[in-house]
Amino acid sequence: MVGSDFLTHTLKNGIRLIHQQTDSAVGHLGVLINTGSRDEAQEEHGLAHFIEHSVFKGTKKRRAYHVLSRIEDVGGELNAYTTKEETTLYSTFLSQDYERAAELLSDILFNSVYPQKEINREKEVIAEEINSYKDSPSDLIFDEFEELVFDGHPIARNILGTSENISKFNRNSILGFIEKNYHTDQMVVSSVGNMKFEKLVKYIEKYFGSAETKLRTNGRKPFENYVPGTRTEVKGTFQTHCVLGNIAYDVKHPSRIVLVLLNNIIGGPAMNSRLNLALRERKGLAYNIESGYAAYTDTGLFNVYFGTDKENYEKALTLVKKEFKMLRDSKLGDVQLSKAKKQLLGQIAVSTESHDDLMLAIGKSYLLYNRVDPLNEVFRKIGAITSDNLLEVANEILGESKMSILVYH
Repeated sequence: MVGSDFLTHTLKNGIRLIHQQTDSAVGHLGVLINTGSRDEAQEEHGLAHFIEHSVFKGTKKRRAYHVLSRIEDVGGELNAYTTKEETTLYSTFLSQDYERAAELLSDILFNSVYPQKEINREKEVIAEEINSYKDSPSDLIFDEFEELVFDGHPIARNILGTSENISKFNRNSILGFIEKNYHTDQMVVSSVGNMKFEKLVKYIEKYFGSAETKLRTNGRKPFENYVPGTRTEVKGTFQTHCVLGNIAYDVKHPSRIVLVLLNNIIGGPAMNSRLNLALRERKGLAYNIESGYAAYTDTGLFNVYFGTDKENYEKALTLVKKEFKMLRDSKLGDVQLSKAKKQLLGQIAVSTESHDDLMLAIGKSYLLYNRVDPLNEVFRKIGAITSDNLLEVANEILGESKMSILVYH
């Protein structure tokens, strides 16, 4: 038991299971692996994401079509994604098909054969994905910003890789990366659905318990020695696109939750975020304006993005910096602080209503921290944040001399 709502079990090979019981007719099951693009060597750039695509291309007992049809034939969905630090395979299905989903996820994770013909076809698919991405400057700029901030470090590289690198991948590349990075003590099976825990444990033991024990001994190269940088690129875009930001707290830093709240105040999803009001609502300078905070194992990244007409760029950038300065210089009043907390609490509560998102969230928390805080504990931590805490974090993260800036003109 991790919290009042979550049940856990650890297999002999180190794979962990976390489950939340619901009365929904729909179940959600995922496998989260603590391996992503930052775990690649330079010549492997793009391989973690390539494996996530290729894992569906056939197993020892199923062709690619049968992998997809196994869950889709009963109205379910099968999906996957890769981040800098994780690879996740997951499925959504009717609760009566829990065992079918567990068996399928196990089969593609442990028994995929990666036929060379399918690999060659997938290279073309990913090449098109890369080209599509290059056509979207508002997406591309985030990757290039991370390259600027984390210059020369594995975490700097984008997830998709390069067409040149991907053209060299083969079955041996895939199997070598899996052997080196897919460790059973770095895997979590996460479940949210209408399934008795004892029965779910039997399914997971049956389909995941026989996997060979592999424990992680290799660590990640830490990121150090951040140097703020500024770069402008001529892209010939209609708008000027800008990202500015700074390194931030890692996943276990005690001030992480404070920065989550500060980020929400600055440019969170609500229309009344400070930057949305300052640039869009009051001045009409931007359609898209947002801030983000990503926490990694040993570092983090805070950034702000906006797109604006070329003639409004300097004005928009000045307004962003002005908001940062106000947060560095002035404490939030009690009413402002209370409103900011209530907004974040509400957003978190609403997000847990999506059982798909909840399954991924509790899986990630269990993978990283070996625990999941129940909602009331999350609320308590947010409630304990003071205006002094916010001021301290604003001065640490939002200092103008610490900012890196990337601009597309």
